[in-house]
Amino acid sequence: MKSYLQEELQKIESLGVYRKLKTVDSPQGREIILSGRRVLNFCSNDYLGLANDERVKQAAVEAIEKFGFGSGASRLICGNMAPHERLEEDLAQLKKTSCALLFSSGYMANTGIISALMDREGVVISDRLNHASIVDGIVLSRAKLERYHHADMQDLRRVLERLPASKHKLIVTDSVFSMDGDKAPLEEIVRMAGRYEAMVMVDEAHAFGVLGKHGGGLVEELGLGEKVDIQMGTLSKAAGCFGAYACGNEILREFLINKSRSFIYTTAMPPALAQAARAALQIIRQEEKLRRHLQECADYLRGHLQTMGFDTMNSTTPIIPVLVKDSNQAKMMSENLLEQGIFAQAIRPPTVPVGMARLRLTVTAVHTQADIDQLLNAVRKL
Repeated sequence: MKSYLQEELQKIESLGVYRKLKTVDSPQGREIILSGRRVLNFCSNDYLGLANDERVKQAAVEAIEKFGFGSGASRLICGNMAPHERLEEDLAQLKKTSCALLFSSGYMANTGIISALMDREGVVISDRLNHASIVDGIVLSRAKLERYHHADMQDLRRVLERLPASKHKLIVTDSVFSMDGDKAPLEEIVRMAGRYEAMVMVDEAHAFGVLGKHGGGLVEELGLGEKVDIQMGTLSKAAGCFGAYACGNEILREFLINKSRSFIYTTAMPPALAQAARAALQIIRQEEKLRRHLQECADYLRGHLQTMGFDTMNSTTPIIPVLVKDSNQAKMMSENLLEQGIFAQAIRPPTVPVGMARLRLTVTAVHTQADIDQLLNAVRKL
């Protein structure tokens, strides 16, 4: 077995997609201590800079004093604590749905929701660039998988037209795509779902807290709340915490409590995390200026990269890809930037398709124009 694993690792390395962990020895922020060096961080999904916000940290500390740290059991045993239910109420209010249900991570939410809703008699129609957790949820459900070309509504229509009307259908899409930084054509997806009698599930992981007047995501920005059956999202990105949610109606919540294996068979998140997320949600609702500054930073960086001749694909969000194509070249660019004090990860297959390797740059609301100019100057030297 050892020789087999070594051979497989050698193959991975020869393809230029070998991965190693890097140690961060500081809080998340515009600057981090990476393997003993202070560097500017352009990798983080902490879009609003809340992972090290004093208000969020204080909420967690106070909750530890009141509730302890661990929750002790799954929520269906004795782990359902007041902070969990209060956070669900806050999420439902922000997302303008009647109910919400917490999951321990975004991966567990997507696999748990899809595998509970669908079975081998159903069909899941998925954008080709959807997150891996969505794909894995479909596999676990044993439903038939139909993929449509990324954000291609003609291809989606083609898929829907050839499915029997009697089939149980679910269209699933990211709202903001995590590697490309573009938005799903959600209005058209919702229209087609209505026409072909399909449910709609939207993964708002990279839109929650970033888009919408109150940070409710792309669904809020487009005013589609009543037309989307399941709104899933995470608390580990713009909220700076951990965990995930499913928002919808009361029937959906009760169904998932009784059918979702990743909810039923796991220990509830620590109550301190739930209280920290509640504090983060309050900031998200009230401080629209964070989102405005974040978008200004993203537009500034993207515009200058495009002027320099880089392909940022169809990004319109704080996720800004710099398309390189070759995996080894992307890795070399990342290493070169790190030598200049800029942490910008190379994204390579299988995270992205072969021939689509890139640098994935993310800006946050705590970055300054001087930070971005430093990044741009480093890129010019490549």
